[in-house]
Amino acid sequence: MATLRAPRAWTRRQFLVRSTSGLTLAALAKPSISRAADRPRIAGGIQSGDVSDGSAVIWARADRAARMRVECSTVESFKTIIASASGDALPDADFTSKLLLSDLPSGQDIFYRVRFDDIATGIAGESRVGHFRTAPAAGQSISFLWSGDTAGQGWGIDISRGGYRSYRTMLDNRPDFFIHSGDHIYADCTIPSEQKLPNGETWRNIVTEEKSEVAHTLGQFRGNYKYNHLDEHFRDFHASVPMFAQWDDHEVSNDWSPSGSHDEAGYEDDGTPRLVARARRAFFDFMPIRDIGARQGRVYRKIAYGPLLDVFMIDMRSFRDDTWNKGSDHRGWILGAEQLAWLKRELAASRATWKVIAADLPIGLISLDAVALGNGPPDRREREIADLLSSIRRAGVRNIVWLTADMHYTAAHYYDPNRAQFQDFEPFWEFVSGPLHAGTWGPGELDDTFGPVAMYQNGCSEAQGENLAPCFGLQFFGRVDIDGVTGVMTVTLKDVDNRDLWSVDIVPQPQELLAVVAQHS
Repeated sequence: MATLRAPRAWTRRQFLVRSTSGLTLAALAKPSISRAADRPRIAGGIQSGDVSDGSAVIWARADRAARMRVECSTVESFKTIIASASGDALPDADFTSKLLLSDLPSGQDIFYRVRFDDIATGIAGESRVGHFRTAPAAGQSISFLWSGDTAGQGWGIDISRGGYRSYRTMLDNRPDFFIHSGDHIYADCTIPSEQKLPNGETWRNIVTEEKSEVAHTLGQFRGNYKYNHLDEHFRDFHASVPMFAQWDDHEVSNDWSPSGSHDEAGYEDDGTPRLVARARRAFFDFMPIRDIGARQGRVYRKIAYGPLLDVFMIDMRSFRDDTWNKGSDHRGWILGAEQLAWLKRELAASRATWKVIAADLPIGLISLDAVALGNGPPDRREREIADLLSSIRRAGVRNIVWLTADMHYTAAHYYDPNRAQFQDFEPFWEFVSGPLHAGTWGPGELDDTFGPVAMYQNGCSEAQGENLAPCFGLQFFGRVDIDGVTGVMTVTLKDVDNRDLWSVDIVPQPQELLAVVAQHS
């Protein structure tokens, strides 16, 4: 991924001169007027991601070997260009390209323009315009959304039923950014042409060859991401709203673990299953996510979004123990020693008012694939979470909120040490929301290890049955608003029809426990 600093703002004259020069070179390369077929196209949508106070990642995919060119402006007319960059889209990355733009102004609406130039001929392709907003300075409010689980259980794009409707609804919320909590794809689920609905009707999917089989090859994993770009609501949303991306299990296979998930292709020299390596490669090819440090393919990272908010994107897949969360040895982990040390250190060092831990799995819902084992003191993976929570308390870190998806229903959990088996932590909230476009399940069971209480939950009923299709309306996302003056965080759980289902206001506490001002059903 290329990294370029913003040049001085161009004058209109400079922009016209440079544009004219580019056209002249293209004309010299091929003097005849080019046909539409000669021009490289943007294959799918455009995306921005990992936006901070002065930088952002821009992503797009071409239909051939091409050079991606990006220009940024604070005005939609692009009268003044404040940043520009270019990078190649080559076959090795399936013609995807992403660029990190730096030195952008904070707290600004940024419009970006993407096009591809054919590498062989220099002929310029179409331009497409996107938008993001850089992290604000002090005194400015923030709003963002989160959810997960797209195209699961074979529920793909049915155009007659509105396609991925949740993405249109989320766009109508005009958030500053969106956290995708994982399961961007379901590589282990095919998309059939039809599925029967419980009311006797038929769900009819757009189908592709790459989604006709469970993914094993790199091309099939990439094809899962390309499938999502066939939906117009998905494309419109990502062109207008930057994404903070993390992954969960279905980017690889159901409930995968580092060495427990493999196929006949075997392992890399470092012991990584080739199945996982191919899945990780496709994820980073198609996500607008920045490369971090020396370890390529690292998902966990901190994104600073102004003085009010730090977002900690964690990875509960890549470093977990290699078995289900059970065993007589009582040993287990889900973050791993290195990531756990990083999270403790970064939380303690954070000076932001709010610290959001974006997790790909909940910590209080009983699941052999996740953390919670059932009632009782911490055991196995719960011990690692207990270590983290007590470390947070000892460090005096306040105003931590956990956001997650995965469970295919929506809920608000309040963790109270007075109700818990393990009590060495400060109270905190965990909010669950999803799916975006997948089957819906009913609420799960909480354990008492960390004392969670379900303040609200909404999913399918027993009568409706599990894996309820998206057309029945139980698709969910969450919205977070942070007031720029008071710092109060309002969390609202919403559905695909943009209804406010439940919300809570949380007052930031500099030294004492979090206080709940009001709950709204």
